[in-house]
Amino acid sequence: MTRAEFLKMMGAGAAVLALDTVPGASLIQSANAQTTTTPLKKNQERLAFGLPNQEAKVDKPITAIVIGAGARGSVYASYSTEYSKALKIVGVADINTTRRDLMKDLYGIAPEHCFSDWKEVFSLPKFADAVIIATPDNLHYAPCMQALAAGYDVLLEKPIAQTEKECENILKQAKKYGRIVGVCHVLRYSPYFRALKRVLDEGRVGDVLSIQHLEPIRFHHFAHSYVRGNWQSSKKTTPLILAKACHDLDIVRWLLNKPCKQVTAFGDLSFFKRQNEPAGAADRCEDCSVESQCPFSAQRIYVKQHRYLYVFDNLPNDRAAKDIKIKEYLRTTDYGRCVFRSQNDQVDHYVCNMQFEDQVTASMSVEAMTSSGGRKTRIMGTKADIVGDMKTFTLTDFLTGKQYIWDEDISKLPGYEGHAGGDWGIMKDFVLAVANHDEKYLSSTIDVSVESHIMGFKAEISRKRNIIAKM
Repeated sequence: MTRAEFLKMMGAGAAVLALDTVPGASLIQSANAQTTTTPLKKNQERLAFGLPNQEAKVDKPITAIVIGAGARGSVYASYSTEYSKALKIVGVADINTTRRDLMKDLYGIAPEHCFSDWKEVFSLPKFADAVIIATPDNLHYAPCMQALAAGYDVLLEKPIAQTEKECENILKQAKKYGRIVGVCHVLRYSPYFRALKRVLDEGRVGDVLSIQHLEPIRFHHFAHSYVRGNWQSSKKTTPLILAKACHDLDIVRWLLNKPCKQVTAFGDLSFFKRQNEPAGAADRCEDCSVESQCPFSAQRIYVKQHRYLYVFDNLPNDRAAKDIKIKEYLRTTDYGRCVFRSQNDQVDHYVCNMQFEDQVTASMSVEAMTSSGGRKTRIMGTKADIVGDMKTFTLTDFLTGKQYIWDEDISKLPGYEGHAGGDWGIMKDFVLAVANHDEKYLSSTIDVSVESHIMGFKAEISRKRNIIAKM
């Protein structure tokens, strides 16, 4: 591809130059959180359900071991900082010394309960109530199976496992040992989706006929996670439909509360590959002659905009020193590689169509090339429809034309930054489930979650074989 062709494709010029002024962004962005309410019109009414109390009220804190002290493990563990009467972290396992030691110091974990290998956790007699598994996708199955056999309840980061068979084995293991497995489908626990579910269950839209759902990943997030990052390989981790969109499959299945009957899917890796690199490209962005004209530039995303810095350990607080350290990482890790020369195979656009019981249909798109995030959902019922964007939703009654709006200010909710309150929402329910030995406190038990994962595995069969895949 010539430089001119590349610039034309990228829409270079004023729009690209304007990106240089974008301020740094954190891992969790407020785009997915409604923090103010909007004035109502005459034909509108506000749905005010109130916000949940995120604290699990228990007789004594449950104890947990964190296996995987990265971004997700740290988020779940942080619940104990706010609610120390509900949860106590008593062990950690991570191959990364920096992250392991950080968690050890934060939670006062005894040295004998800090491990470099998750297998070491189970070489000791059981010393906690539960295990939080937040390892990479390919390290979910084995530690979960051992944790259940050792008598631990488990909070398991999604996706459950890499194959349909492994998912089913975990379900069988949980039943065999009578243990609880909560799957981190955290969107279910956010006030937004809980309000959406409540409206449907109350019958306000009548019978649901169809759902349209969009997961707009954002171009820089896709480049970071699915081209350069931990999920760049569908074979080493899981396909995009599970690595990213098992949240979305689960939400659709949960909202409908009906079994899926068949699935079709289409999608490809069309853009992030060698044939689309511009003239002058190099293996690393720092050596690229057209780096300044590329919106996917590692220099732009990590150094200028300071996005996704959680992947880099031991960064100084001083801005200049921090940027020097980031550039060092970009010279030695995949995060500094050209997006057209990475070892990625994840599809960059994906469409999945599903048919559920009673002829209910759903369509879902998972898209890399979007400028903004925040899942978009449209629900069509026999009495009303709903349009939502994870910050607010509007129900419009067909007969009266009246609109009912949910737009609660969730900034008052402790931990609202994490998946719009879902991260700590699932922690509350998991603590209650473990403390009371009752999985019914969880809406995302292993039983239900396995079905939505199987929908993803069937979607991949459909996409690759160009067939309708039966459940």
